[in-house]
Amino acid sequence: MSAASVYRLPGFLPFLAARLLAVFAVQIQAVVVAWQVYDITRDPLALAYVGLAQFVPMLLLLLPAGDLIDRFDRRLILMLSWLAEGLCAAALLGLSLSEAPITWYYAVLVFYGCARAFTGPALSSLLPQIVPRERLAAAIAANSMIMRAATISGPVLGGALYAIGGGGLTYSTCLLGFLAGAALLPLVPVRYAQPMQALETSAWARFTAGIGFIRSRPIILGTISLDLFAVLLGGVVALLPIYAQEVLEVGPTGLGLLRSAMAVGEVAVGLYLSMRPFNRHVGLVMFAAVALFGLANLVFALSSLFWLSFAALAVAGGADMVSMYIRSSLIQFSTPDAMRGRVNAVNMLFIGSSNELGEFRAGTSAAWFGAVPAALLGCACTLTVTGGWLLGFKSLRRVDRFEDAAPAKA
Repeated sequence: MSAASVYRLPGFLPFLAARLLAVFAVQIQAVVVAWQVYDITRDPLALAYVGLAQFVPMLLLLLPAGDLIDRFDRRLILMLSWLAEGLCAAALLGLSLSEAPITWYYAVLVFYGCARAFTGPALSSLLPQIVPRERLAAAIAANSMIMRAATISGPVLGGALYAIGGGGLTYSTCLLGFLAGAALLPLVPVRYAQPMQALETSAWARFTAGIGFIRSRPIILGTISLDLFAVLLGGVVALLPIYAQEVLEVGPTGLGLLRSAMAVGEVAVGLYLSMRPFNRHVGLVMFAAVALFGLANLVFALSSLFWLSFAALAVAGGADMVSMYIRSSLIQFSTPDAMRGRVNAVNMLFIGSSNELGEFRAGTSAAWFGAVPAALLGCACTLTVTGGWLLGFKSLRRVDRFEDAAPAKA
């Protein structure tokens, strides 16, 4: 059956449309908040606090969120989380119009991080209930590619809207995106959902079940920990406002283009994968992709030319798409439906650590050493981690097909 036929599955297109609108809002908001905070403070450490304010509540809530997602309607939880994120956009709109102190921005981002703790695991757990297992890999690639389209247009439009109408116009757009995404979810049928099972264990036992499952599967542990440390130590996204203002001198519109550059590579690779998903030598391919991610970021760190910086970020995005496609497929193929919420919560904890905590790491490094030395140091760490994991996780290196990650049957 054609990989393209996944788009004809009932409910898949409304799901993609809802997620597209919400991710579009997330991307616009991310670029505008980063620009506003740095524009107000002119302090690289302030960008670190932007990531930390979102990461800490996610860290505290992800495991309880995963437990709730396994016990209640995943569509409803996702809808409520998007509505909460819409409230945050409305609050940021009010702060922007009132020229409030910077501490209020951090307070709103804390609440935003609370909502995101439910969004990520709910989205990942809902997809296998919409599409059949035999088309899950193609659906993951198509879903990832469409989402990256939002990360191309979102930051570009966010930068342009902010240049035209300031925070009021951009945050209003974000609010509409979150509300529209939530409104589309009732149109998504969950045809492949399994009946909810009664969970008699304690709350703590349920919280830790996802961790225990991942620890028992070295392939999954190696996959998500490789992504964690590679992005945590080597990500450059948090440094983009500094590069846009002080290295490349391209302003908020240029910042929007830089924020979308990685998505250009991601969409191009995701489009290919959605049409021609591969399922051979996936372990080695993932290691090669992470190494390429580090090398591309190294080129960006050294570049003072806008076109070269854009191209390097696009290559990094394409490599990251390959890595994400393999990681997501391995996790989905190997996890029972009754445990998807908790396992995906642990996975999102790793992803959140790499993204939000990575922003804190990048911001503090830039404050201590300068933006360019901080980016160079991070790239060196990414390549070192890739080599270490290649040697340390032999089972991941040797995995050939996604089905190899499936739990052994008794």
